[in-house]
Amino acid sequence: MNRRSTLSFIYQLFLCSVGILLLASRSLLAQTGQLVYKTNCAGCHGAQLQGSVGPALIKKAWKHGGDRLSILKTIQKGIPQTEMMKFEGVLSAAQIEAVTDFILQAQTSPEIVRTLDLPLEVNTKLYPLKIERLITEGLKGPWGIEFVDENRALITGKFGDMHWMDHGKLDPQPITGLPQTYGYDLVGGMMDLALDPAYAKNGWVYVAFSHNSQKSVDKKIPGMTKLVRGKIKDHQWVEEQPLFQVPDSLEVRGGTRWGCRLLFDRQGYLYFTIGDMNQAQDSQLSFRPSGKIYRINPDGSIPKDNPFYGKENTLQAIYSVGNRNVEGLAQHPETGLIYASEHGPQGGDELNILKKGANYGWPIITYGIDYDGSKITDLTRKEGMEQPITYWTPSIAVCPIEFVTSSRFTKWQNNLLVGALKFEEIRRLVIDGDQVLEQEILLKGYGRIRDLKTGPDGALYVITNAPDALLRITPN
Repeated sequence: MNRRSTLSFIYQLFLCSVGILLLASRSLLAQTGQLVYKTNCAGCHGAQLQGSVGPALIKKAWKHGGDRLSILKTIQKGIPQTEMMKFEGVLSAAQIEAVTDFILQAQTSPEIVRTLDLPLEVNTKLYPLKIERLITEGLKGPWGIEFVDENRALITGKFGDMHWMDHGKLDPQPITGLPQTYGYDLVGGMMDLALDPAYAKNGWVYVAFSHNSQKSVDKKIPGMTKLVRGKIKDHQWVEEQPLFQVPDSLEVRGGTRWGCRLLFDRQGYLYFTIGDMNQAQDSQLSFRPSGKIYRINPDGSIPKDNPFYGKENTLQAIYSVGNRNVEGLAQHPETGLIYASEHGPQGGDELNILKKGANYGWPIITYGIDYDGSKITDLTRKEGMEQPITYWTPSIAVCPIEFVTSSRFTKWQNNLLVGALKFEEIRRLVIDGDQVLEQEILLKGYGRIRDLKTGPDGALYVITNAPDALLRITPN
């Protein structure tokens, strides 16, 4: 080979190497952006950018601009008056650029958004866990699950539906005649359900849902969370009774953060929650329904030892005030203390012990900031307001909580399981009174954890959104 041919060969080899390096760097960038997306964005926009509680990100029409600069700005600054938070200061500039490029590349190369197959066995500190996907099709925004016997459970869906699960399979025939819901936004619609402590005798089922007095599906119409009970006969909802409904004058226009978790305690009282409905200051006002935890009797009457019982110009069902959006309630199996998980803003998710008449501070004190990065308050504590026993910053979007009592998980006895929406996690907390001694992430990336329940068989049943599914977890 002469000198000229040698140089030509070396030059071609150099160009080939540069091309390989460029392809590799693009692949690495996509992987990095995909990781940032999966950790921070998939919970709202779907694991494959297909949309979930947030809009799809593979599309032709972009409301706020679909070019690189516009997407960068949206991620950096957020979108005011929406749940799209400001990521500047949360993610580095390099991470924001990487996830922007990942979103852009996904428009023309959908193969890069393939999700890795999640394992069906996971090792944790005390147990290897077996994960079964019981239901993966047919659910639409599932919210709550309650077992009525060893083989059957009821599952609610945010779009106003309810289904039976029978022997681990979804009954395709829905329950009909349910109350009309509206406000199918990030946190509206039909929410949690509970069974009467004497369900085997009386058949009462309790449900909470977004309601407006005009029975309209228009989210511009004022509304408020409503609580009813009814019975199910031959796949029909019958004998409905209203338990909590505010007057039309107290309904809120453009509300969000509706709550609503339900819990019957050992004494038979029913607790339920209503979020601040995007009206933060109302959380401090006892004559406004938003931002509270409530306690009533099963028939809707008010217990006489409620903190506001008999007081004028108050909602006498109120049990605590200053709550932003409680989406988890659980009673300790030994001490009887009730714990509440508080969904914070950008940071400041809380775990609290529920106390009668207590003020949990929102929005006067908080460990979080607003979605646009602005300060909500300079205060994190104030006399007369409760401190959380732990809090999470950044926000994990804490949701359901469940104490472990199952004989299958003897090493977890009395530990608190905590589910997260945005972070798609289940955490195990070791708790001693008002102290959290240990936290362990058991599961991550299987979907937004909406509900956790121990089944009659001692297994852990997990409702997830994006994907909408029901998982069953046991020690392997």
